[in-house]
Amino acid sequence: MTRDDLDRVIVSEALSWLGTPYRHQASARGQGTDCLGLVRGVWRYLHGAEPQPVPPYLPHWDRGEGDELLLDAAHRYLIPCDADRVRAGEVVVFRMVPGAPAKHCGIMISESAFVHAYAGRQVVRSRWTPFWSSRLAARFCFPLTEGEAS
Repeated sequence: MTRDDLDRVIVSEALSWLGTPYRHQASARGQGTDCLGLVRGVWRYLHGAEPQPVPPYLPHWDRGEGDELLLDAAHRYLIPCDADRVRAGEVVVFRMVPGAPAKHCGIMISESAFVHAYAGRQVVRSRWTPFWSSRLAARFCFPLTEGEAS
């Protein structure tokens, strides 16, 4: 499978999560998920089992305390993107508060839109606006095979 083929599969799977209710720490399409759960669900679709159990984490994306747990895990299991601009299939990680740890993520479905779990609501499609691009902490690609990122 080529990178372009994989990205099309990722976009299709991410779009299938639209409307899934927001549930903190959940990852079940159609039943409940948070932003990390969406990425975990797409990982499972691509690679089967998740690479590690997810420890409990707080839902407070807007607080400045804590470690870079989300970015650390992304660096462990995903591949940092090297292109200059976002593209479909990429995982985007956001730092919602300047200087705070990154605590939100989504999946690009085009160069101008992404899918993410909106706290208190559901999985939604959002436009890639300056609001989001200014909060971008990092971009990652799913590995073609499970062991590729290690």
